[in-house]
Amino acid sequence: MSDRGNSPTGETARRADAFAFPLLAMVLFAFFFAASTPSPLFVVFQRDWGFSSGMLTVAFSVYAIALLVALLSAGSLSDHIGRRSVVIGALGLQTLAMILFVYAGDINQLIVARCFQGLATGIASGALSAAVVEAAPVGHKKAGVLFSSIAPLAGLATGSLITGLSMYWIGRPEVMVFAVLAFIFSIAAVGVATVPETATRRAGALGSLKPRISVNARAQTAYVRSIPLLLAIWALCGLYMSLAPSILYGIFNVNSAGLNGLTVAALCGPAAIAAAVLGRFLTLSLCAAVGAIAMVVGLSVLIMSLLGGGVVVFFIGTLIAGVGSGAGFSAVLQTLAPLAEEHERAELFAAIFVACYLSLSLPPVMAGFGVGVFGLLDTSWVYLAALLLVALTTSLTHWRVYRGNN
Repeated sequence: MSDRGNSPTGETARRADAFAFPLLAMVLFAFFFAASTPSPLFVVFQRDWGFSSGMLTVAFSVYAIALLVALLSAGSLSDHIGRRSVVIGALGLQTLAMILFVYAGDINQLIVARCFQGLATGIASGALSAAVVEAAPVGHKKAGVLFSSIAPLAGLATGSLITGLSMYWIGRPEVMVFAVLAFIFSIAAVGVATVPETATRRAGALGSLKPRISVNARAQTAYVRSIPLLLAIWALCGLYMSLAPSILYGIFNVNSAGLNGLTVAALCGPAAIAAAVLGRFLTLSLCAAVGAIAMVVGLSVLIMSLLGGGVVVFFIGTLIAGVGSGAGFSAVLQTLAPLAEEHERAELFAAIFVACYLSLSLPPVMAGFGVGVFGLLDTSWVYLAALLLVALTTSLTHWRVYRGNN
């Protein structure tokens, strides 16, 4: 790391360097694990507390909105004051959010907890993603970028799945799960305090807090091209994290806590695997094209399932769309990350996550309130049809880029 003034030296420094990459990678994973943890519980909270589907999506989306606020204001802060201090602060805020979840007793308290969680994740996202890339072993920097694309998807998959399954094993999973996470994040803060800094400190920290989206000139064309693909990927993920349990129950008459968790896992699990495999072995332009095309196929199958295909077809479409999501997201990150210098990296990752979380939050909020007007079935298939049009457009764009490179 470049800031050695407060870092260990000699053998201790080498051990700290070796420890930094796996620790930071697991912390990044843990933030996204926690992000999807409430998803299987939303429908349970809705039955117990009696709030509308619109309020359910607000409870989900306030997380993403708070995250966006944090990204826009603090997304590049670690480029100025260092990754470590920003991540430690975010971990402290995340620990507080988990404690608020433990004591939440109504929808308003749940929204407050989600707001704090969103702020913590937004503060951490750019800094952690950049730190993981920088802490990767010399000669394996691509592994850092690859893991930065896998961790969000793998975390979302496992958080939802484990929480859903825990509802069979634990009497009050909403208490136990969040209490364990509060402990993990507090311990992680201590661990991060021991690793070396990865960024060179520079002036302008206060100025960086002015809300903005900034992409360096080298990355702008690729960034703009990636936005429709990110929209299709993350708007679908947002639908699953907010309304998938309601879709299972209201359209397919499936009432299962385990399947509630499995829906997000069925989307994000294959996405994480595809990001690891296709993102490594395909050229980036082909990986993006394959991802977009798989999204087209998966979304088409999902629409068929809602219009009479049944729950099995729904999960088949979910798996296919998941593969497309992982391939596309991995291609975007691996294409953009090398286009930024060290002092631009957190800011670039912040801009990427702004596009992701706008897509994750705003469309599901509109869908949630649309359910009250048009019904769950009509809202769901129209939502998927709109994403299908976006996926078709971006698949043609990325296919032309691939053909132009070959």
